[in-house]
Amino acid sequence: MANRERPLSPHLQVYAWQIQMVTSILHRATGVVLVLGSLLVLCGFLSLAAGPESWAKFSGFTRSGFGFLILFGWSWALAYHLINGIRHLVQDAGYAYKVETFVRNGWISVVGSLVLTAAIWLVAMLQRGAA
Repeated sequence: MANRERPLSPHLQVYAWQIQMVTSILHRATGVVLVLGSLLVLCGFLSLAAGPESWAKFSGFTRSGFGFLILFGWSWALAYHLINGIRHLVQDAGYAYKVETFVRNGWISVVGSLVLTAAIWLVAMLQRGAA
């Protein structure tokens, strides 16, 4: 008779969160966010082509607090997906498979994406005179 007390397969409650899990989940999630954000960019192009009134509405939305939050999140997703994608390419080439290196590179992906996003927005705001 089978033992019914233990689960048939491991569940998330069994595992402790590790950087490897977080980077894998974030890579997939940022891929979805990039697709959705690309639709926003498409809306921007369409509103630009539709004329000044349409562009003014779109530009007003993107300059609002909510619009800034969306654009900031989309740019972070782009930075993270880029850096983590490069990390995956390095691993596909057969490097950085030691556990210590894998963990370090995972943290580099997370922290590096935050630094890259902040640098992009700082440069953008300095160029536009907003800072």
